[in-house]
Amino acid sequence: MKAHVWVMLKSTVLDPQGQTIQRALSSLGYSTVQDVRQGKFFVLALGGLSREEAQTQVARIAKDVLTNPVIEEFRFEILE
Repeated sequence: MKAHVWVMLKSTVLDPQGQTIQRALSSLGYSTVQDVRQGKFFVLALGGLSREEAQTQVARIAKDVLTNPVIEEFRFEILE
């Protein structure tokens, strides 16, 4: 079983790296890209857990280890 976890800055938090990427894309001719938000992606390999246990454990890991809850939010999915 695997878990995919996406961590993004909250929409209320300034994303200077995303802005830099957006400006670079615009200068390369991709002017239709109006906004970029950057984030982090994690793949966790899980073993010996039921789906419910995996969801509980991944939520706890994402909240306690992978994110700064003041400025970031997360979502995840469990894959068989």
